[in-house]
Amino acid sequence: MNKTPQEKLDELRQSIDSTDEELIRLLAKREALTAKVGDVKKALRQPLYVPERENKMIQARKKKAIELGVSEDFVEDILRRIIRNSYQTQTGQASQTSATPERPVIVVGGKGALGAKFVEFFEQTGYRTVIVDKGDAWPDGETLSHTQLVVISVPINQTEAVIASLPKLPDDCVLADITSTKEGPLKAMLSVHAGPVVGLHPMFGPTIKTFAKQLIVVTPGRRAEEYQWLMEQLSNWGAHLYQTDAEAHDEAMGWVQAFRHLSTFVYGLHMAKENVDIENLLNVSSPIYRMELMMVGRLFAQNPELYADIMLSHGERTESISRYLNLFSELLEVLKEGNKDELIHLYSEAQTYFGDFSQQFLKESEALVQLADDQRFK
Repeated sequence: MNKTPQEKLDELRQSIDSTDEELIRLLAKREALTAKVGDVKKALRQPLYVPERENKMIQARKKKAIELGVSEDFVEDILRRIIRNSYQTQTGQASQTSATPERPVIVVGGKGALGAKFVEFFEQTGYRTVIVDKGDAWPDGETLSHTQLVVISVPINQTEAVIASLPKLPDDCVLADITSTKEGPLKAMLSVHAGPVVGLHPMFGPTIKTFAKQLIVVTPGRRAEEYQWLMEQLSNWGAHLYQTDAEAHDEAMGWVQAFRHLSTFVYGLHMAKENVDIENLLNVSSPIYRMELMMVGRLFAQNPELYADIMLSHGERTESISRYLNLFSELLEVLKEGNKDELIHLYSEAQTYFGDFSQQFLKESEALVQLADDQRFK
C-alpha cells in the first residue's frame, strides 16, 4: 500500500525526532567527557581556554564536514556553542596558581556586582576570600599581615579615595584595581603601596558565567614578577590578557567606552523624547538594525550611575565630542541640500580609512546578524 504524502511527512518527522534525541544523548556524553577533562586540567594546572587546541579542533571538524557534504560554517557554529557550554562546565575546576593559596585574598567592594563576580571565582578556586565593603571594618592585623592580594572594585569616582585610605599592606601583597580608567588609580596605588602593583580592566560585565575568552586589559605597575601568579590565575580561568600602558589604555577607552556610551545614550534619549514606538520598530527591523536597537536598550537596562561615571571620567574627550556634533551639523546641511555627490565623497573618505577592516567587520558581524534573526522568531 502506497503511503500518502502526509504519512511520508509524518514518518520523516519521526525520524528527525529520533535523530534529535540521539544528538542530545551525544551532547550529554560529550559534556561528561569535558567534565573529566576539567579534572585532569586541574591536576595539571592547565588553563581552561587553550586557543591553539580549540582552533586546531575546529579546523579538523570543518574538514570532516566538507568530506561528509555538510556546511563547514554550520558545523563551526554548532561546535563553538558546544565549546562555550563546556567552558561553563569546567569553570569550577580551575586550579590555584598562587604558591601560597592559603593566604587571604581581599576584595574591596566585593558585594558590588563585578566585585562579587571576582569573589565567586576566587572562592570556587579554593582561595580564602575576604570581602571589605562600605561600612565594613578591615580584617584583624593577623589576617591583614598575611594577605597576598587586595583587589579594589568600587565605583570610578570613589576608587582613588578608597586607595588612599588603605591600611598598610604586606610588602609582598599584590595591590590591583579593576576600574575602567587606569592612569589615576594606578598612580594612586603606586603612591600608597611599595609592593607589587597592577591595574586591571575587565572588558565584561558581572553577568558572565565564565572568564573563558573574556578580555582583561593589564596595565603594569611595579614588581611584575611578584604579581605573575595573578596573571596566571586569570589565564587559568580562561581570560585573554592584553597588556598596555595606562595612558594608552585611557586614550583607547575614550573611544571604546565613553564616546560610544555617550552616542548610545543620546540616541536612546532622543528616541524617548520623540516617543518612538519601539514595538513597531522591532516588527519592521532588519536583523542589523535590531542589533543596534538591542545595544541601545542594553545600555538602559543597567546601572545609570555606573555609566554616568564612565562618561564623566573621560572629560578630555569633550573637544572631540564637539567636533562630532559639528560633523552631524555639517552632514545635516548636506542632506538638506540633497547633495548626493558630497555624501558619496564623505562615505568614500571613511571607507578608505577603514580599509580591510571593513571586510573583517562585515564577516564577523554576519554571525551576530544571524543570531539576532534567530532570536526574533523564538
